[in-house]
Amino acid sequence: MPRVVHFEIYTDDPEAVRPFYQDVFGWKFKKFEGSPIEYWLVTTGEDKEPGINGGLARPREGQSPGTLNTVGVASLDQSIKKIEERGGKICVPKMAIPGVGWLAYAEDPAGNVFGIIEPDTNAK
Repeated sequence: MPRVVHFEIYTDDPEAVRPFYQDVFGWKFKKFEGSPIEYWLVTTGEDKEPGINGGLARPREGQSPGTLNTVGVASLDQSIKKIEERGGKICVPKMAIPGVGWLAYAEDPAGNVFGIIEPDTNAK
């Protein structure tokens, strides 16, 4: 069953928000080199502990500040097809995240936006 595997926090000022999460929760931030946008990887704890890690970035064009969850799927193409068949829509088409996988953003029929990612270390 697909599960939430990543979260993203979108803010107009990542430099101002990073210290907040570092001080409040002890999260660690590392700039993701090679990303198509300025992006910070967020480590929220040890891998052996329950929970997920995430990212911090400026909103993309047409996107508002907020938090977005990403679901890991076996096939991005099949998931896109199911989303569209069931009344959802793709807001950001399939794109490669180099060395990570294939990512798209979708909207459910109520307007909630979420990410879907197919892991693939060969994605370019």
